Order: sequence, then C-alpha cells, then structure tokens
Amino acid sequence: MKILNARIHGYIDLVVVALFLLGPSLFGFGGTPRIACYVVAAVHLGLTLSTAYPMGLLKLVPFPAHGVVELLVIPSLVALPWVLGFNEVLAARNFFLASAGLVAVVVVLTNYKAADARSHARPALA
Repeated sequence: MKILNARIHGYIDLVVVALFLLGPSLFGFGGTPRIACYVVAAVHLGLTLSTAYPMGLLKLVPFPAHGVVELLVIPSLVALPWVLGFNEVLAARNFFLASAGLVAVVVVLTNYKAADARSHARPALA
C-alpha cells in the first residue's frame, strides 16, 4: 500500500536529516559514529534538495531515482557500524539499524510515481 506521496515523503526526508544531526546528542555517542551521522545527514540533505519533488530546490534527480538511492541506503546503514568499527557501541549501532528500518518503511509506503512529484520536475530544454 503506497500511502505516502512526494510531498509527505519530502517532509519525512527533512525529519530524517534532523534525526541524523541530532542522533549523537540524543543518544550519547561521539567519535566515528557521530561523524558518520553528520555525513549521512549531509548526503541525505543533498539528495533531498536535488530531487524533483516538492522539497527539492534543484530538481535534478527524478523522484523514482530518489527511491532507488534510498533502497541502496538501507543495507549501507545496516553495514556502517561494522564497516566503520563501531558495532560495539550499542547506542550508535542500534541507531543505525533503527534508521535503516525507518528508511525501509518509508520506501515501502511511498508512491514514487506520484503525480505531485512529476509536476515539480524541471521542464525540458528546447
């Protein structure tokens, strides 16, 4: 059931960025996991601002491609604690695992072919 349209998805994207920025302070972890959170927040903000949907400013990335990127992000978020060596930091590891789950739920519930996303795409150059 695809109940999220592009506008709602965009708001959720901004909340995800905020969660990654606030996560280290809220859950008390620093070092590598904190830096990883800030990098993920920056990348996600870049994707959000570049997507052709209501939250996007640049409208360079088609909304369906945004969904593909998010699909790739899910296993990346799961792997990061082990790849970067902070899997023993329970708060950080669990934050990244929960974030992967949140992104997965949003991906499953989003209609990436929503009409409101197409209406925000940049017009083709003549």
